[in-house]
Amino acid sequence: MTREDIEFQGEGGVTLRGWFYPAVGASGPTATIVVSHGLTAVKEMYLDDLGAYFAAAGLNALVYDHRNFGDSDGTPRQEADPVMQQRDMRHAISYATTRPDVDESRIGLWGTSYTGGVSIVVAAVDRRVKAVVSQVPGVSGAGQAIRAVRPDLAAHLRGMLDGDRMNRFAGGEPGVVPAVSPDPTGPAMMPDAGAWEWFTEAAKRAPHWKNEVTVRSMEMAGEYEPISYISRVSPTPLLMIVADNDVVAPASLALDAYELAKEPKKLLLVRGGHFDAYQGAGFEESAAAARDHFLSHLNA
Repeated sequence: MTREDIEFQGEGGVTLRGWFYPAVGASGPTATIVVSHGLTAVKEMYLDDLGAYFAAAGLNALVYDHRNFGDSDGTPRQEADPVMQQRDMRHAISYATTRPDVDESRIGLWGTSYTGGVSIVVAAVDRRVKAVVSQVPGVSGAGQAIRAVRPDLAAHLRGMLDGDRMNRFAGGEPGVVPAVSPDPTGPAMMPDAGAWEWFTEAAKRAPHWKNEVTVRSMEMAGEYEPISYISRVSPTPLLMIVADNDVVAPASLALDAYELAKEPKKLLLVRGGHFDAYQGAGFEESAAAARDHFLSHLNA
């Protein structure tokens, strides 16, 4: 399937890069899905499969790397700032609407994991979005931190965050930690064996991925609360895909957020963990549900 290399300006003029997958069989401007990955992940980590999947269903797909990651510009490198990501996502929508092959009245958002939360926020505040899919979303930084950080390690983590802040205050460069680690007590953003296994395997497809994230990213993640926006997504149709054994973005938090969302909304509860939706049978189930959600609400 053909795809086009694209670039556009994000917030503050930072150049963001990605791919555009034209809808198969389209004879004019058509519905377009803006797609972006989760925490530290880059587009080569199976978003090429998703872009092609949407295109085969007659939907344009615009896939891009977040600022500071992958092929996109931005500094400091390896920093995930959720507020800047939501602003960049709105720039991605703006870029899409300038293309002659895009129907600006039929824009959808697809986000996963960290960006599942970012997509909720953008759908709540940007009415150009006509349908949104939030897959295995992180919906509460504080809630995730409480569940992820053992009480006996909390003081050490706080010391690391405070030390990094003082270093930056004195003019130093942001500190970094591994994004993933198989050691649950290790200093990593996602110290989970499942995350380690998925990222190290997916990295074989993604030469630009680095197992690294700034310490400040951890602090900003803890401050981010998409759950506080979810009731405002309505009347934009929401599909939330939740994995019943998700410990990276805890399923219980996502289900609590779903209860706060107003209609129209739909929940798909899938079996498995956080990363099962990206490939194999889990991909087929989740991608099909997302495709049908977008076709139903963007092609009506």
